[in-house]
Amino acid sequence: MALIRIRAVEPLEGFRLRLHLTNDAVIDRDIRPLMSGRIFEELLQDPQRFREVHAEGGTVVWSNGADLCPDVLIWGGPPPLAADQVPASLSTPAPHA
Repeated sequence: MALIRIRAVEPLEGFRLRLHLTNDAVIDRDIRPLMSGRIFEELLQDPQRFREVHAEGGTVVWSNGADLCPDVLIWGGPPPLAADQVPASLSTPAPHA
């Protein structure tokens, strides 16, 4: 099973992200509960800095070095054993370019 990873990200209102996955699925996640520790303080205090998120290496990262585990973002924990399972809160597939 090929691991599903994040290929693009869009910041939304609040601390929500729209994740474009390598399997062409698009999911929205509220990541505020995941933003703990000193590295996230700057992002929590400055919404503009939070919006500077980008996809890199299959996950989301910020210029201050903050990042999050892609499995937690996509699946809420480790990926499933079944290759055909889709993440919860699946929205519409991304259009093909």
